[in-house]
Amino acid sequence: MTGRIHIDHFTTLDGVAQAPGGPEEDTDDGFRFGGWQAPLIDETDGSQVSDGIQAMDALLLGRRTYDIFAGYWPHHLDGPDADIARKFEAIPKYVASRGTPELSWRDSHLLGPDLAAEIAALRDRHREIHVIGSIDFARTLVAEGLFDQLNLWVYPIVVGAGKRLFPDDGPPASLELLEVGQASKRGAVLLRYGVKSGEPATGEMGSEN
Repeated sequence: MTGRIHIDHFTTLDGVAQAPGGPEEDTDDGFRFGGWQAPLIDETDGSQVSDGIQAMDALLLGRRTYDIFAGYWPHHLDGPDADIARKFEAIPKYVASRGTPELSWRDSHLLGPDLAAEIAALRDRHREIHVIGSIDFARTLVAEGLFDQLNLWVYPIVVGAGKRLFPDDGPPASLELLEVGQASKRGAVLLRYGVKSGEPATGEMGSEN
């Protein structure tokens, strides 16, 4: 079995992915638009996200996102989000951290320092591994080419400064559009991308290809 690494990513139109879920999620550098996704999510993108969660058999997170999830989802096993909470409860959770945090959430595991080796082991162990949020960790996966698919939800809002998956000093990459999902009533669009080898090609407009 060769599993696939999916990065599930929520971004504004100008590429900011910082703190979509709530005001206190990530206030680094004085970010003041925490929770920007909440007024824009509806049944369409909500269903798309839920379908992806139900398809995964492992969750891969950075430390900050793990702490947020571990503090929330185990307490919502009943109620409107029970399907998601129970799915997260049932599957293994893998955490990337430079420290040695206490991982109290059921079936949680700390990755070792050799990230490439750890990702290879996850591919052997699982079919579909998803990274949700975890922007700093997702940046590392992109920079080192350790992912297979980017599931990118783009929302019709511009917030200016903030953390981006593709920073100004990030490495170049080539991606291939796999699918455009149904747009939500509030204007969110799901774009699925696969990885292409090599750096982006260049050319001259009007020249023959």
